[in-house]
Amino acid sequence: MLEKESPLKGIIKSFGLVFGDIGTSPIYTLAVIFLLTKPTESHVIGVLSLIVWTLVILVTVEYAWLAMSLGKKGEGGTIVLKEILVPLLKSGRKVAFVTFLSFIGISLLVGDGVITPAISILSAVEGMLLIPGLEKTGQGTLILIAGLIAVVLFSFQRKGTERVAGAFGPLMVLWFASLSISGIVSLVQVPSVLKAVNPYYAFRFLAENGIAGFFVLSEVILCATGGEALYADMGHLGRIPIIRAWVVVFTALLLNYFGQGAFLLQHPEAKNVLFEMIFHQAQILYIPFLVLSIMATVIASQAMISGMFSIFYQAITTHIMPLFKVDYTSTELRSQIYIGFVNWFLLLSVLFIMVQFKASHNLAAAYGLAVTVDMTITGILMTMIFFLRKSRLKASIALVVVFVDAVYLLSNTYKIPHGGYWSLIIALIPFSIIMIYTSGQKRLYKSLQPMDLDVFLEKYRGMYNSASRIRGTALFFARDVTRVPPYIVQTMFMNKIIYSDNIIVSIVRREDPFGVIGFFKACYAEGLRSFEIQLGYMEVVDIEEILKEAGIDEIAIFYGLEDISTRNILWKVFALFKKLTPSYVQFYQLPHHKLHGVITRVEM
Repeated sequence: MLEKESPLKGIIKSFGLVFGDIGTSPIYTLAVIFLLTKPTESHVIGVLSLIVWTLVILVTVEYAWLAMSLGKKGEGGTIVLKEILVPLLKSGRKVAFVTFLSFIGISLLVGDGVITPAISILSAVEGMLLIPGLEKTGQGTLILIAGLIAVVLFSFQRKGTERVAGAFGPLMVLWFASLSISGIVSLVQVPSVLKAVNPYYAFRFLAENGIAGFFVLSEVILCATGGEALYADMGHLGRIPIIRAWVVVFTALLLNYFGQGAFLLQHPEAKNVLFEMIFHQAQILYIPFLVLSIMATVIASQAMISGMFSIFYQAITTHIMPLFKVDYTSTELRSQIYIGFVNWFLLLSVLFIMVQFKASHNLAAAYGLAVTVDMTITGILMTMIFFLRKSRLKASIALVVVFVDAVYLLSNTYKIPHGGYWSLIIALIPFSIIMIYTSGQKRLYKSLQPMDLDVFLEKYRGMYNSASRIRGTALFFARDVTRVPPYIVQTMFMNKIIYSDNIIVSIVRREDPFGVIGFFKACYAEGLRSFEIQLGYMEVVDIEEILKEAGIDEIAIFYGLEDISTRNILWKVFALFKKLTPSYVQFYQLPHHKLHGVITRVEM
């Protein structure tokens, strides 16, 4: 489908779905940087040079070139890097290390994902202060307006975004055009700022300002936040449209940053640089631009929310997170999903962050820390992949990128006591869920003591021939047919419930992102067969439809439920996860009237 789409249409879609976050960073980046340093000519040129080369190294080289060359069946993201790297590793310890890094990366994306809509929407709303008559609007009122926009945005998710998503691309085209034009208008007045493309000025700024200049890097990184979306969203649109769109976005961003720099040299007293520049250039167009900026930040936030749903869905289907309830918001696009727990967790976190930090420049003190950790993890995983694949050139360049990432990460440690700890605290929530859930699942599997298939078949044959059978087909779900779960043993041998046709269904998630195969794997005995469904880990499917296509017309579906008894506080939390989240048959939305849950008591 991607191949048939016109190149222009793919680029416009990319503007709306991929570049919202990085595209709205000019609203606050320079304004925040020049709270830390004076807007002298050498400082402005030095900061602009740092921005240019940050966008080149951390977005263009790291993501647009290196990371996007490592897609798997067109899909990208931290989990994809892990899935590519694990088969290349021989040591179990290395696999554990890579898995642990990927868990951190996923969690930190959530931590920064919360700050993205908070800082974007709040900074755009603060632009109202330049409208005549609204100069004295209180910060509490601005927070209330930003909070209401966030509430409406998150409340809308349940209904799906398919209908309005088509407008995102054209609106962002208008946004990037506005950024470019406004940048050029200021740039022609002070064209000398263009010398900032020379990296000499970046190094000179760092050398002249010492430790203060080093900590300025912690704010410079704001220009690259959202860069990871190029790789993470590759599966939605394809590599080529995103790279082509990045060329346009990169040009628009540079023109606007140069224009803001030129405006600062003429008006060093400016605080909210972008909005003051627009107000100075065309006062009559200021309110339309402000409305457009708020719409752009909403689009950026929407892209973040959709991205979070995809990340959590990947985590669920790769068995590292509980089976949170997933709703499908589109009858045509199964990829349009809604996860209630994620949606309301993000909204509460966004509102808390807005109230906690009060102003966008305060939020900038927390923003970027998690992004730099995630960029560093991406760089490490990429370097390992290129090294193991013996791609020396890319491995060497990736190593240089990791060094740059590490420098930015080190500078961002400055943010930890100034609010950066909140992004880490928020990230700690999904990280704790992942660690408790994965550890609990391993312990639970050991505690359940499944029966070997050979022993099961011997008992089954005797029971099938002697017991009175129920007419029709019954389905039993098991992750591994060779190790029969206790609930099947209990149902057939203790409760003596045996149907004339018994099918053990296994759902296997493959290492590749997409693809669906359903097939009868084996016939073990009279009236006992196994059916396997193989899915790509990004695939959103209708299991009932797959069963129907295979000619399976069941009258009953049995599944296992665990009643966990434990004194360990961590396993109590794990037991709570199991109680509050749906079972896998409910997760896959199998017909409720056919379901029969069988409870097994487990000591952990």
